[in-house]
Amino acid sequence: MKGTCLRVYLTERDKHRGELLYEWILEQARGLGIRGGSAFRAIAGYGRHGVKEEGFFELAGDAPVVVEFIATEVQADRLLSLLKAEKLSLFHVKTPVALGTT
Repeated sequence: MKGTCLRVYLTERDKHRGELLYEWILEQARGLGIRGGSAFRAIAGYGRHGVKEEGFFELAGDAPVVVEFIATEVQADRLLSLLKAEKLSLFHVKTPVALGTT
């Protein structure tokens, strides 16, 4: 079966509507019928603006976060449309994937 992997990049402390942004995105995806999503916290990294994000002993709460979904292309596009409608400027990657179970 074919699907889409959607990854949205943000930082751990980003908020939207008074809620942590990664939690808000996960809830919106659930409401759109996307069956699963995960948020992954990075050890360190830098963003699209070239700014180095958190190291181990630096600025707690500013680590890069990836929110990832495996969904249909239609579901992924609906979530991206929602993020755009909310005026969120977030880098994302949308990749076709093959789905299956063993």
